[in-house]
Amino acid sequence: MMNPPVKAEVKPAENFIEEIINRDIQEGRVVHHIQTRLPPEPNGYLHIGHAKNIYINYGIAKKYGGLCNLRFDDTNPTKEDMEFVHAIMDDIHWLGADWAELHYASEYFEKNYEFAEKLIREGKAYVDDLSAEEIRAYRGTLTEPGRPSPYRDRSVEENLDLFRRMRAGEFPDGSRVLRAKIDMASPNMNMRDPVLYRIKHAHHQMTGDAWCIYPMYDFSHPLDDALEGVTHSMCSLEYEDHRPLYDWVVREAGFAHPPRQIESARLNMTGTIMSKRYLRKLVEEGYVRGWDDPRMPTLRGLRRRGYTPASIWEFIRRAGVAKAASTVDIALLEACIRDELGESAPRAMAVLDPLKVVITNYPADKKETLVLGNHPAHPEMGTREVTFGREIYIEKADFMKEPVPKYFRLKPQGEVRLFGAYIIKCEDFVEDAHGNIVELHCTYDPDSYAGGPTAGRKVKGTIHWVEADSSVPAEIRLYDLLLTDREGGGEHDDYMDRFNADSLTFMTDARVERSIAAPASESRFQFMRQGYFILDPDSTPDHPVYNRIVSLKDSWVKKA
Repeated sequence: MMNPPVKAEVKPAENFIEEIINRDIQEGRVVHHIQTRLPPEPNGYLHIGHAKNIYINYGIAKKYGGLCNLRFDDTNPTKEDMEFVHAIMDDIHWLGADWAELHYASEYFEKNYEFAEKLIREGKAYVDDLSAEEIRAYRGTLTEPGRPSPYRDRSVEENLDLFRRMRAGEFPDGSRVLRAKIDMASPNMNMRDPVLYRIKHAHHQMTGDAWCIYPMYDFSHPLDDALEGVTHSMCSLEYEDHRPLYDWVVREAGFAHPPRQIESARLNMTGTIMSKRYLRKLVEEGYVRGWDDPRMPTLRGLRRRGYTPASIWEFIRRAGVAKAASTVDIALLEACIRDELGESAPRAMAVLDPLKVVITNYPADKKETLVLGNHPAHPEMGTREVTFGREIYIEKADFMKEPVPKYFRLKPQGEVRLFGAYIIKCEDFVEDAHGNIVELHCTYDPDSYAGGPTAGRKVKGTIHWVEADSSVPAEIRLYDLLLTDREGGGEHDDYMDRFNADSLTFMTDARVERSIAAPASESRFQFMRQGYFILDPDSTPDHPVYNRIVSLKDSWVKKA
């Protein structure tokens, strides 16, 4: 690959990775431009942890005027699908990132094979007939050295013959592998003659049936990085012990300017699952409604939930790029979207759990059009018209028959102000046979509207409402954490006994202002006193569905 004659410049470092890159530039390790890559495996959908990898690789390439390639690690044909390829590309673009060149690891299969034969000819790789279980047993433990395979000293000629026959498809799956010949006594288990190739008779989505042997990730990945001219290969912390093998592969392949692998802590977040294996299980076993379920930490799920690319970038920036592993509280992600939508989301009124109110002294044949601002701090966002009439809906939670102390909402003989409208007083209420409040009878102060003689009269509570005839029936979906606690978890934790079965609540009788019943796709609103919401793709013209992105801080709720 030809590199453009651009010399990378030292930039102010924001984290330890950029400090390393700056030293490499100063010491002449970077011959031309900074080159990074995004190497997802197309066996699932991207989650917010992958967004951190995109933030690092794409962000660094952009900052240093370099290039960032997208390369799909398609070396395991039994788990990969073009559905995931297209989804990954779409998610990257949704985040606002891009790539210079698109590649697949399968493009380099022939080159990988040539490097493997080079190792065999140099006596640095051999074909092993041990089973996977036997290889593990021979490899030893962290405190005991491994034992050499009985096939380790095969001749170059025999190894070349067997390896070529492996490629030709003469042997069944699992019968033979190609291993590097390094050091069975190394304290690093990854250097104890690692497997470089395995036999897998499987149809590949890109190469078809051309291959029945496939390179291992630890072999193909460093070679592919080097072939593309990658200068810095950023990965997560679990690959730190693999770095000596990464360096061994590119060194033995003879690259003059080998890439540098740099590891940083992966993103772990409380209250959710960051294991692709368990996310797949949630989808396949019906715990969630799909990869784009708004409870999922996938980018598809976060997008449907209503999170924006800007809020995700800001979350990752605040969480930081560090070497030490840690778990970030999901509250930080929620704070980022709150900060953004607090400034940008227009206000509206929605009643999630309606209670009918009849204003008995309001004329039955009268309707008023009230003009309300779309944002209290941004008059430039305009106004909207809201209808007011004799019958309205308020939240059931905004009335208590026997109020608790310091309850400043509606109660018998109590008053509240309806937001943007009048003060009303509860005169009576209607109960059903089970003692449930089904209707309130109130009176209103006609002079308490803005500009009226009693407009300045103070009452302690202000509640939201919608007019009965003009409001539109809607479905509201409220989401909670995927897990029943706020703890984080590792890749191998068993999450299923912590799955939160109450993580989704459907409010099917909600009512919303008509002005927002059919907004543009992905329109976001602050429903007063309820939180921030987005229109869900399940919506129809006659049945809007809203997802709650994040709640508001409720000043009325006190800690127990």
